[in-house]
Amino acid sequence: MELEVVLPDESPSMPVDTLVDLTQAAEELGYSTAWLPDHVLPPGEYGATFGGVYEPLVTIGHLAAVTERLRLGTSVLVAPLRDPFVLAKQIATLHQLSAGRVILGVGVGWNEQEFDAVGADYARRGAITDDALALLRHLFAGGAAPYSGRRFSYEQGVFAPIPDGMVPIMVGGNSDAALRRAARYGDIWQGIPASPAAFAERARTLDELAADRDVVAALRIAWDGTVPIDRITDEVIAYREAGATRLAVHFGEHDGTRERMAALAESLTGQRLGPHVQRAGAAR
Repeated sequence: MELEVVLPDESPSMPVDTLVDLTQAAEELGYSTAWLPDHVLPPGEYGATFGGVYEPLVTIGHLAAVTERLRLGTSVLVAPLRDPFVLAKQIATLHQLSAGRVILGVGVGWNEQEFDAVGADYARRGAITDDALALLRHLFAGGAAPYSGRRFSYEQGVFAPIPDGMVPIMVGGNSDAALRRAARYGDIWQGIPASPAAFAERARTLDELAADRDVVAALRIAWDGTVPIDRITDEVIAYREAGATRLAVHFGEHDGTRERMAALAESLTGQRLGPHVQRAGAAR
């Protein structure tokens, strides 16, 4: 299992230097991936419900320049709020600039007020996301014209830069629709399950839907330090035994996140979770 971090991007008062420091700390501690949330125009203040104060793709460009090994991704970018052609260009550019360390994590979104605020189609958000992912796959593979899709088509046009190797796509969500989307378009599925047993059930369904496609089963959880470290350590190990190959942790508010990242990495050292966690112990 690889240990990952969901960066705390929910507070407008957090200095950008804090985000940089936490990202570099994650790399030093052996975390394999750092994820950023996304909300464009939420109906309420940024905080526990709405993350994404700093726009994730712009932020990834900055963080890629101050890290070397850490993968950087979105968990999750609300795909139907974005123009898919511009999104493809942004991701392909980030992929090249970061030497292939970018993961595009997408979701369909859940807040109807936010969709209304930006003039997006909430009712058809799932179908729009599917069509956007089909277009992205085509563009990342070379983007030869013409392309005819259900919503997005073009008769002529040249796409560049062409990613050196496919950009990994992560699909987030627990629903059957999310699993079908991950099985068809994704390389990674990231769920937010209620228990290791629930995760194992969803992972089995994913395997059945994916058939001959190899889709990684991953998840994200939260730990803000209020639960004892032994308990969260046991939970991580239980998810590993349930089949999780990657586990991302949101550590709560930015104050104290570095200390909690270090504590969990230290607690898991020697648990045979994978090379990233072993490096975390060595780094200490």
